[in-house]
Amino acid sequence: MDHLRELRNRAVKAGIFLVLGSILGWFLWRGWGEAFWRVPSFSGGIFGLLQDPILTEAARRNTLVSINFGQVGSAFDFAIKGAIWVGVLISSPFWLWQFWAFITPGLTRKEKRYAVGFIAAAVPLFLAGAAIAYSVLPNAMAFLIGFTPEDGSNVIDAQIYLSFCMRIILAFGLGFLLPVVLVGLNFAHLVSGRTIVKQWRISVFLSFLFSALVTPTSDITTMLLLALPLLVLFGIAMVICVLNDRRRSKNSPEPDYGHLSDDEASTI
Repeated sequence: MDHLRELRNRAVKAGIFLVLGSILGWFLWRGWGEAFWRVPSFSGGIFGLLQDPILTEAARRNTLVSINFGQVGSAFDFAIKGAIWVGVLISSPFWLWQFWAFITPGLTRKEKRYAVGFIAAAVPLFLAGAAIAYSVLPNAMAFLIGFTPEDGSNVIDAQIYLSFCMRIILAFGLGFLLPVVLVGLNFAHLVSGRTIVKQWRISVFLSFLFSALVTPTSDITTMLLLALPLLVLFGIAMVICVLNDRRRSKNSPEPDYGHLSDDEASTI
């Protein structure tokens, strides 16, 4: 029950930060408040940034493309959805901190000091994944628009297109967090470095599988843009976990049984 109450408290705190981020996201979505932050190029807001890849590619190909809201209230509904999505990105340092704080009771006092390092690594990686996803969108749009006939036009439903872009960006960001979560689980004594090293083939397979599922096109270049950084991050995570296990075994006289399988008997 204590764990459930702690989980509830952390979830509530993360939700509060998400709400505050969504309020700011409401103004960022359509570029409202431009006079406040004085960035003229941001007059279109996040909505304009998400439109830019497909509209730029359409202009280059001289193809008519239009983002269409099919119903009267669709623009308002999606503005709310977009604000929440922006809120998830903006509040990432805070809900990542709540995630880390939930597992810190399993750590020693010295290991809890690494919380700052966890946030310092997780937030840039999450944002870097989102930035790489946005850089991939022009290639995806070039691939998809390329099937439009010369005399044809694309009247794209805004809900479908914007949801497509938002899912890709969020998936890339979360994908870059997986190695950091792996290190966090190791510091919480839930998985050993030796176990992670033994399962390196599964890590490679899952990295390519995840990249193939979330990338919007079928070309291998786009998939590699996500898979290769993930493999590098997983490699770094493995090294950190192994070094942490060695440090822990030197400092603690108790044997480590984390590498044993569930069916293997210990020496107790």
